[in-house]
Amino acid sequence: MKKNKAKAVTIHDLAEELKVSASTVSRALNEQEGIGKKTRKAVKKLAKEWGYRPNRMASSLRTNTSRTIGILVPWINRPFISSLISGIENAARGSGYQVIIAQSHDSSDQEKENIQTLYDTRISALIISLAMETTDYSHFELIQENDIPVVFVDRIPNLGNCIKVQINNFKAAFDATAHLIAQGCTRIAHFGGSSNQIIYQDRRLGYLSALKNAGLDIDERLNLQAQHLSAEEGTRLSEQIFSLENPPDGIFCANDTSAISAIKYAQEKNIRIPEDLAIIGFNDDPICTVISPQLSSITHPASSMGMEAVNQVISLLNGKSQAHDSAVSLSLETNLVIRASSDRRR
Repeated sequence: MKKNKAKAVTIHDLAEELKVSASTVSRALNEQEGIGKKTRKAVKKLAKEWGYRPNRMASSLRTNTSRTIGILVPWINRPFISSLISGIENAARGSGYQVIIAQSHDSSDQEKENIQTLYDTRISALIISLAMETTDYSHFELIQENDIPVVFVDRIPNLGNCIKVQINNFKAAFDATAHLIAQGCTRIAHFGGSSNQIIYQDRRLGYLSALKNAGLDIDERLNLQAQHLSAEEGTRLSEQIFSLENPPDGIFCANDTSAISAIKYAQEKNIRIPEDLAIIGFNDDPICTVISPQLSSITHPASSMGMEAVNQVISLLNGKSQAHDSAVSLSLETNLVIRASSDRRR
């Protein structure tokens, strides 16, 4: 007998054909004990012939879990985020979990809606990088009150009782600025992200600390920020600093996107890089080696951060710690990658 392909095959269809109970079919498919080899073989054979696919949603409704890890990120089309997702997915699959991905588009409202949607799908855990707009964290209460593990990655909240996987943004920014100073820069601008987010606060503080450490004057007209640090904002900030009577001779950008815009703007204005203007970015995106001159940057171990986030999730799911009162902050190493955009000693 051939099953009608227009209709999804259920365990009840298999059970009716084999003259056994639906529970027997379910146990046979899930390799549970108490089912004879002959029955198990017959069930699997028929399931394959009829193209049976397990209904994971129905299973999650019965067990109140889906063995699915929700991933909520600002944008999926950013090199850092795509590497982060890849690390999460590889580690999740290795532990027997699937992933479901949503993006907030850096909107706090969209982030709230996505969290509700992910909760409704009965995710087992949530890994999230905050939207740029997010300053209130009350929408996470729904997840935490139901003992669903939450791990924050990269863009983290100003909360104590949560798990965070991040880098030392202060040190990375300090090192980047110190590198420009070592190249002879004395008037260094900073293109920073939204002050809503701790990572950009820390990068700004690292930049300022490096200037103070070197005894350089701080000109707040050079310490700029943008909501998203997009390519367009990078161009706007470049126009702003080069309209000054005394423009900078170095720029530390809190991401590579704005740094690339600064390079392009400088080239259009016949400003030599790095002789007149040394530039360094952050993230070490692939485009750093495509642009000419190649962009110096700070590595951001996205894939490793994703894998470590899953390790923390699995630890919580296995009961090694409590999801609602865990306080863990993990910091991964970064490196300074020096290329032609800032290297004046070649």
